[in-house]
Amino acid sequence: MAVQDRVDAAQSRFAGDADSRRRHGLLARLAGFALATVALPVAALAQDAVPTNVRLPFSIGTVEVIQLALFVGVTGAAMLSAIMLIRERGRTAAENIEFRSRVAELDAALQRAEALLNLKDRRILVWSGEGGKPELVGAIELPGVPEDRATFMAFGRWLAPGSAAALERAIAALRDERQPFDLAIETTRGMPLEAQGRVAAGHVAVRFLSLSQERRDHAELQIQHRRLEADHASLTGLIDALPMPAWLRAADGRLSWVNAAYAAAVEAPDGVAAVRESREFLGTAAREQVAHAHLSQRVLSQNLSTVIGGDRRVFAVTDYAGEDGSAGLACDVSEIETVRAQYERTVRSHADTLDRLSTAVAIFDANQKLLFFNQAFQKLWELDHGFLGSRPDHTLLLDRLRSQGKLAEQPEWRRWKENLLAVYRAIEPQEHLWHLPDGRTLRVVANPQPDGGVTWLYENLTEKISLESRYNTIVRVQGVTLDNLAEGVAVFGSDGRVRLSNPAFSALWGMPPDLVQPGTHISVIRAACDGLARVSPWGMMAAAATGFDEERRDGEGQVELNDGTVLRYALVHLPNGQMMATFIDVTDSVNVERMLKDKNEALERADQLKNDFIQHVSYELRSPLTNIIGFAELLAQEVTGPLNPRQRDYVDHIATSSAQLDTIVDDILDLATIDAGVMELDIAEVPVERTVRAAADLVAERLREHRIALAVDLSAAPASFHADENRVRQILFNVLSNAANYAPEGSTVRLACAGDEGGVSFSVHDDGPGIPADVLDGIFRRFEPHPNGGRRRGAGLGLSIVKSFVELHGGRVSIDSGAGLGTTVVCRFPLAPAGFRAAAE
Repeated sequence: MAVQDRVDAAQSRFAGDADSRRRHGLLARLAGFALATVALPVAALAQDAVPTNVRLPFSIGTVEVIQLALFVGVTGAAMLSAIMLIRERGRTAAENIEFRSRVAELDAALQRAEALLNLKDRRILVWSGEGGKPELVGAIELPGVPEDRATFMAFGRWLAPGSAAALERAIAALRDERQPFDLAIETTRGMPLEAQGRVAAGHVAVRFLSLSQERRDHAELQIQHRRLEADHASLTGLIDALPMPAWLRAADGRLSWVNAAYAAAVEAPDGVAAVRESREFLGTAAREQVAHAHLSQRVLSQNLSTVIGGDRRVFAVTDYAGEDGSAGLACDVSEIETVRAQYERTVRSHADTLDRLSTAVAIFDANQKLLFFNQAFQKLWELDHGFLGSRPDHTLLLDRLRSQGKLAEQPEWRRWKENLLAVYRAIEPQEHLWHLPDGRTLRVVANPQPDGGVTWLYENLTEKISLESRYNTIVRVQGVTLDNLAEGVAVFGSDGRVRLSNPAFSALWGMPPDLVQPGTHISVIRAACDGLARVSPWGMMAAAATGFDEERRDGEGQVELNDGTVLRYALVHLPNGQMMATFIDVTDSVNVERMLKDKNEALERADQLKNDFIQHVSYELRSPLTNIIGFAELLAQEVTGPLNPRQRDYVDHIATSSAQLDTIVDDILDLATIDAGVMELDIAEVPVERTVRAAADLVAERLREHRIALAVDLSAAPASFHADENRVRQILFNVLSNAANYAPEGSTVRLACAGDEGGVSFSVHDDGPGIPADVLDGIFRRFEPHPNGGRRRGAGLGLSIVKSFVELHGGRVSIDSGAGLGTTVVCRFPLAPAGFRAAAE
């Protein structure tokens, strides 16, 4: 590299001498130009200095003066140039001598450099520019180091992977960022080398040196150090990425490093902050326990508890104590401990569950030792707990059962036992039927376990077999019963195919018996029956039998066949997904029903005609009745003149009869309004006491006329309730009037009111003859008066009005009566009608 520097300095000197010669030539030309410029003014001055009127001894003209001046200037410039040229040539000759000596020195230095570069213990890569291929000089005689440039440049072929990667990164940084380097590298055969990278005078060079034994040892130590640093970085990164807290401690016990999980556990921003603030993961007692354990052993592995995030958790701590410190790792086993506890509880729960089973269960381990048995097992074989608790092997258990006569004798007992115990070497479960000497039948299931043990189940099938026998008998009896029923029955499965049917089913639908056989699809039966009915129900039945509705609903209906036969059918969905269809001939019943319906419709039309007639007559009576009442009141006031006593009796009788007729007409109109559905109630708060007193005042005169007392009991009555006050008063008036009509003279009519959470009840009791049972059924019918000892025969509308108004309020009317027991009428009202409650809400 020093030789190259000298060559570059010599080249710069040559460039400086050429510039000097160019400057001297320029100065010579400038000197001649200056002399020429001086001579021309001199000639001009000479011409101006000689006056025209002066004569010189010789004749010199202007031209001669100019020529003389030019001659003198050119001669002076030439002389000056010659002098400067002579001096420059001398200096150049001296410099050439110096340059020749320097070139000789450079040649010698270059030869020495080439000799150094071609030494056998080093090799150099040189890049002359930004791009291009490098030049390779020198040689290294080591095993595995290639000679040619292309193979040598492929560092990955002859260098260890780590060394090749590090060298390529260093060369890239050297060429791009001019960063020198010194690396200890290793060949694939384990030979150490030293690589040095430098930049000088626009060249990039990398030198590979074969090391001496001392330097080779040093390079190997560097390589090992770099490996250890890489391993340490990998292990540190791995431990830092673990979700388990880890830490390192110095010899004095202080923290020197922690991972991210440790920092998160102690709520530190990062590991550096945790170390700086000495935040401990384990409590003081746990750390003292670890320190005490290290006095006798290097490695501590123990479950310790600590508080993390406000919760106490259990960690499996492993702590290693070295010469200059210790290292620890903690694994959260809280969930494992929870799972272990749950597993133990589950095992106990399963044991308790198995102990409550009626099926005998016994579990043997891989060595055929008894591990578990439930109470059913002990009761099945009647073995004492001491023997079972000793964990006998399976062979001993079988021999004991045989000796006690609890197992049936086998022709070849040894072979039978070996075949039975072969399940311990099997994979699939095995099943056996044991017929015990006492008549019991057991189903024995042996289920091999992955750990080599076997679980044995002993199911007592004695009762099951007996039930199956009885069930088969019942099925046969039911089959005979179905075959003899007059009602047609067919059962279809969820796939729409016939499961069973009786002959009556085929006879009712007129189908041949061979058509309705088990397995026949319902679509075939539908095709045969659709043309037999006027409106066939078989489409709906097929959909019900084969449909996928989540809610399967039963149904019933009636179908009329083309020949006039009427069948009533019912569809019943059975629990097992099947559907049963039943058919019964109801032709006679339907004909009678039709006759009764026609008669009922005729009666309803007659009743409606009667009501229409009465309503019409009532409206027509309203106008003349009003005139009669008005004229009677006018005569009673004696406006037209005084009346004698007989005339006054006639007028009073006319007024009373007109008032009664007006009441009857009002009742008929009210009933007509209710029947038309246009009656509207004026719902408001009804004071109970005021309404009762008002109704009592209306009947007071009639009660006094027959010396009947009225006892009112409002002790249990509410203050008020919501209803139509006028209609309530009218209801009480009608009930009291009815009681006054039947109560004996001198008796007492009792009116009581009581309230509860459900509503308000008004009851009126009289001590009359009572209502016979045959009359009680039609007591609320309209226009059916029942004198039965009453003083007056009314129109038979009083109780009908009461019942209609009470039910319009949403209440009900009941009568408790009997011959000779008197009569009690109870009217019960809700606290507020349903419509009024909805509006209030």
